[in-house]
Amino acid sequence: MNLKQKYGQLALVAGASKGIGAAFSGFLAEAGLDLVLIARDKEALEQLADSLISKYKINVTSICCDLSDSQASNQIKNAVQGMEINLLVYNAALSYIGPFEKSSVGHHNQIAQTNMITPMNLLHIFGEQMLKNGRGALILMASLAGFQGSGFLSVYAATKAFNRVLAESLWYEWKGRGVDVIACCAGATSTMNFIQTKPEKMGFFAPRVLSPEEVVKECFKQLGKKPSAITGRGNRIASFIMQKVLPREMAINIMGDNTRKIYRL
Repeated sequence: MNLKQKYGQLALVAGASKGIGAAFSGFLAEAGLDLVLIARDKEALEQLADSLISKYKINVTSICCDLSDSQASNQIKNAVQGMEINLLVYNAALSYIGPFEKSSVGHHNQIAQTNMITPMNLLHIFGEQMLKNGRGALILMASLAGFQGSGFLSVYAATKAFNRVLAESLWYEWKGRGVDVIACCAGATSTMNFIQTKPEKMGFFAPRVLSPEEVVKECFKQLGKKPSAITGRGNRIASFIMQKVLPREMAINIMGDNTRKIYRL
């Protein structure tokens, strides 16, 4: 797929500075798209921007923004005023691993704002313009954790379920209007954030941990074809078993037991 020809010249990546977001940025830059990169880590954001400009000779605009702020979507809208965003990737996410009651209500609200409210607002802002233009693409990062209750990941998992259902719903509403929407549902991915949580080695039958670049490539293979896509063959098999074969309570127990084990809870 020629992304620039199909969607346009300019892509926005929220949560761009590291991990999957940086992989999305690199993929889009290699495809020749100009970029608007958003993250709260100014130094990492500027380093990424400089490297992409140097390597691919594209235009990059960097916006330092805390996506957990209730005004984040308005800040981004004002910062890109006059630009036509043709492709939006929302990768940013906050998470908490542990018992629900051990984290503050304030932190749970930050997770909900970053993972649900801000992306919903951005989809409304930029999706409306894409519909007027009759073309565009919207990618929301979701997670296998959001396919069922996930003990010790409760709020994160719930927000990722929201993202998947929102993307799938908009896929239906907008599929005949030139705007492609997809929820990219990833499993364990070798991002710096994942590594820093220091998970125990997963069992022999656990799906393979994918690289950020593998996740991104699989996502773009399915963009415009499916409302949501699970990245990684092992993840797809595991999800099929969890969702179609096992009783739901067993799937929930497996998720919670696995999280308890790998994070020593």
